[in-house]
Amino acid sequence: MNTWRNASLAVTAVAVLALTTACGQDQGTNTNGQSVGAAKPADAGYGADSGYGSDTGAAGAAAAKPAGQLAVWDSKKLGKVLTDSEGFTLYRFDKDTASPPKSNCEGDCVKAWPVVAAGDAKAAAGTDATLLGEITRADGTKQLTVDGWPMYRYAKDTSPGDANGQGVGGTWFASAPDGKKAAVAGSGSGADVTPADLPGLSVRKDPKLGDIVVDSKGMTVYRFTKDSAWPMKSACTGACLEKWPVVAPVEKNDTEGIIKKGFVTFDRPDGIKQQSIDCWPIYTFAGDTKPGDTNGQGVGGTWFAVSPDSKLVGAPK
Repeated sequence: MNTWRNASLAVTAVAVLALTTACGQDQGTNTNGQSVGAAKPADAGYGADSGYGSDTGAAGAAAAKPAGQLAVWDSKKLGKVLTDSEGFTLYRFDKDTASPPKSNCEGDCVKAWPVVAAGDAKAAAGTDATLLGEITRADGTKQLTVDGWPMYRYAKDTSPGDANGQGVGGTWFASAPDGKKAAVAGSGSGADVTPADLPGLSVRKDPKLGDIVVDSKGMTVYRFTKDSAWPMKSACTGACLEKWPVVAPVEKNDTEGIIKKGFVTFDRPDGIKQQSIDCWPIYTFAGDTKPGDTNGQGVGGTWFAVSPDSKLVGAPK
């Protein structure tokens, strides 16, 4: 028993030493007595009360409401957007699948994202009626699909023409009439477009910000000034993560042009594994809907794009 315990302690010590070397000594800070964990949730700087949460305050999921006569709303920001008969934006969820059609929004999710019942749905004028379909949910509700993608409304859209659900969590997007993600004409297919053959993390030259780090989808990577590198702590928790999704772990050899020092995985107390650069936790922004967007730059005076050497781009000195 003592032999097993000693071996276990030795393995743990090696792991701690490795992390200390990567994120303590290189930072030139005293690591004695420090532990990796999460800081207290930030109370400002990430806009938690900006329509990005899933807590709608509803006691339960509302009964699915039929779409009726579908229509198309021509948005200057999003392009052609599919709406229900009352003009409310319809959304699709990246975690669903279209082939085969399947919804992965259940439980509390449908409180924030009420399903659109197939019912008497009729195709919008000038659109392909054959793209309309339905799936049967676990509770027996028949949910409308467009080209296989299940359709939803957003509980925080309170008026026709609202699109507060756009980009929420980096997984919810307004639907175009053909079931794809809505995109302004001339911008391709918006968030559906992924630059070919990008590594897990690489560098893009932005016309305003210069060299910045992007993920495998070409989306801008950010840092939060309220985080710390050692002890490695994230001040972005709970609802913050819906607006600022973490960058998932990336293999070190699946990078190009970025600093390799302190390139370690952060095991967050909430169980999520997050990539770090130079021991700083990194994120993307749900408000960036396509490669090249930098809408998260400077948000709250605390969020900034990341340079190839892990520095904050454009942050006040």
